[in-house]
Amino acid sequence: MPNPTTPATDFLGKTVTVKMDRPLGTKHPKFGFAYPVNYGFIPNTISGDGEELDAYVIGPTIPLDTFTGRVCAIIRRTNDNDDKLIVAPEGQNPTDAEIEQKTEFEFQEKWFKHIIIRQK
Repeated sequence: MPNPTTPATDFLGKTVTVKMDRPLGTKHPKFGFAYPVNYGFIPNTISGDGEELDAYVIGPTIPLDTFTGRVCAIIRRTNDNDDKLIVAPEGQNPTDAEIEQKTEFEFQEKWFKHIIIRQK
C-alpha cells in the first residue's frame, strides 16, 4: 500500500480498502443531496487538500461500511487540488461515460473542471 504522501496516480491498478463516510443513499451533511454511489476515503493517506484521499466506489448497489476493490481511474480536478479515486470490484472497469454519469450528481464533480486518468 502506498504511504501517506504517495500521489493519487500511484494507486492506479492497486487494490485498496475504502472506508465509507457517505454510503450510498446517505445525505450530504451540508447540502442535503443523497449520494447515488458509496463515497469514502483511503485511511492513512493525505491528498492535495490535506485530507485523506477520497474515493468513489462504482459497482455495488447497496450501502457499504467498507469496500475492497481495484483503483481503475482517478478524477483529477483541474480547478481544485483534490483528486478522487474510482474504485470498482475486481474484474470490472467502468467506462469514462459511466464514471461521469455516476459522479456528476448535485454538488459533486459537475461543478469542477476535471479529467479522468487511467493506467497506461
